[in-house]
Amino acid sequence: MAIKIYPNRIEFEKYSLVITNNGLLVTSNADPSNSSAYGCLTFADRTFGSAFQGTVAGYTTGGYAVPYSNVIDKFPFSTNANATDAGDLTVARGDLSGQSSSVFGYSSGGYVSTFCNSIDKFPFASNINATNVGILTQGRRVPTGHSSSISGYTSGGGNPAGVTTIEKFPFATDNNAISVGSLSEGRRGTSGQSSSTAGFTSGGNPASVPDTAIIDKFPFSTDSNAVCVGALSQSRAFFTGQSSVSHGYSSGGYSGPAKVSTLDKFSFTSVGTATCVGALTSARTFLAGQSSCISGYITGGGEGSPVSNVTKIDRFPFTIDSSATCIGALTQARRISAGQQI
Repeated sequence: MAIKIYPNRIEFEKYSLVITNNGLLVTSNADPSNSSAYGCLTFADRTFGSAFQGTVAGYTTGGYAVPYSNVIDKFPFSTNANATDAGDLTVARGDLSGQSSSVFGYSSGGYVSTFCNSIDKFPFASNINATNVGILTQGRRVPTGHSSSISGYTSGGGNPAGVTTIEKFPFATDNNAISVGSLSEGRRGTSGQSSSTAGFTSGGNPASVPDTAIIDKFPFSTDSNAVCVGALSQSRAFFTGQSSVSHGYSSGGYSGPAKVSTLDKFSFTSVGTATCVGALTSARTFLAGQSSCISGYITGGGEGSPVSNVTKIDRFPFTIDSSATCIGALTQARRISAGQQI
């Protein structure tokens, strides 16, 4: 069997092992779009993993816990355990979005009696309260968060109707966000995913029309508008997203008036129509999402009718298509929180 070795790829007869900026892919040489992700790799002092994937812990920030919450919860990726209180946001609020750098978690936007434009930052290295480090160009509720290796992004949201704005703020300095583009359609309650090169904004509620299924994509390398590149398996809103090395996931939410437990998956390289690959432990909405290198997590949310907040931490694997299992609990029941990871 012939073996060819390249700087970032080992090529066998039928398959290539590819080390990318966001992990390891096993790719078919005959069909490069046919690939499987195998999470983050650690070499000496560097971990190859996307900014939207963690190796240590997930965080759930803010949310509505009757009344609004400022709590920053932290739970480990290495074991099945309950979350612990790791600090507070500067202002108790819900309907916010989350972003993650390699050293800090961010919470942007939200709602508490009015539309919020705050960008909060908290350190992953120690359990201390967040500080306010900037503002969005406009206050809005239920936007979506994305993370590149150098910037945080906030897309969509409502003020009060759906907005199209895509904003970006730097991780290297504390600074206000700037507008860098627009979604293909203004909407709120979307789910967000991040590959190593692009942000994805999925589904959502345009307010004046029924929920949508569209998946928008915008590049991290340039400031540009998003384009529609695919669709979810069903129209829905007020749900959450996760990201593996090669795929984006959308979990839970509302589909019309009904809460759903749907877990969708789509390829970053050839989006098309997402496929349903599993289910959450219960149908619920207004959730927060986190991603490790090997698993997706869903925290909190509201289930039942009337809506009841839950403390659940659900987990599902990236390596196989499977339903989620409950592996822990938040410190308080809440919904419309934001998720981060380190």
